[in-house]
Amino acid sequence: MENPGQAGAAGDAQRDRAQEPQVLREQRSGIVTLTLNRGARFNPLSVAMIEALQAEFTQLATDTSARVVVLAGQGTAFCAGHDLREMRACPDEAYYRSLFALCSKMMLAMQALPQPVIARVHGMATAAGCQLVASCDLAVASTQARFAVSGVKLGLFCSTPSVALSRNVLPKHALEMLLTGEFIDASTALQYGLVNRVVPADELDAAIDTLAASICAKPATAIRMGKQLFYRQAAMGTAAAYQLAAQAMACNMMDADALEGVQAFIDKRPPNFGT
Repeated sequence: MENPGQAGAAGDAQRDRAQEPQVLREQRSGIVTLTLNRGARFNPLSVAMIEALQAEFTQLATDTSARVVVLAGQGTAFCAGHDLREMRACPDEAYYRSLFALCSKMMLAMQALPQPVIARVHGMATAAGCQLVASCDLAVASTQARFAVSGVKLGLFCSTPSVALSRNVLPKHALEMLLTGEFIDASTALQYGLVNRVVPADELDAAIDTLAASICAKPATAIRMGKQLFYRQAAMGTAAAYQLAAQAMACNMMDADALEGVQAFIDKRPPNFGT
């Protein structure tokens, strides 16, 4: 027999899908902007939102016209984490296991993209929303942004967010955030290493455009190979990491753009990259 809570959550999910798109997509000059489109509810990571992001990442994985991805949020918040109403409607362990596995798969898919992903954090990012920021390759925050992994305040330790958070900030900083659930401001997030840059709100888009344009100006092959190598070697011991990095660099060196870049350096002229 179907759990009434599951049925209710399924109905909510169906109604959610029938509304406006969960994620808005815009592309210009090789930069794809994905915007979480549930601003009135602080862009929660409902099942529908996670599935929409997964679909976008699946398409981007083979989109050679996309050079950089920017992840943004509508409304006053970046992302408030998992949809607690949806979760509470389904008090079933199998459902929760499925939900967190689905979210983890989406986070890993974003990290596996050939394109660098930049988080545009204009406001609050909490729990799985903070995980989303930590899972992006780069992050630029407004001075108005705040960050927390606040599940512990509800009796729920942010276990899955802790995976991405602990790979961005030092253990004692990560544990303080996880154990207290308290917010940190943007300048503290910068100090911790959770974000790359902090700028006034009215300069946020310009700062992201500058960063994205700098990446787009580099050869696509080098960026793609470099991002893949970075995450693979980070999970290895030092000796194995050097071995993998040497192989990657040798392959990269045979790329036409790399050969042109080195020759241009020798000739003391600007490189003429083909990609």
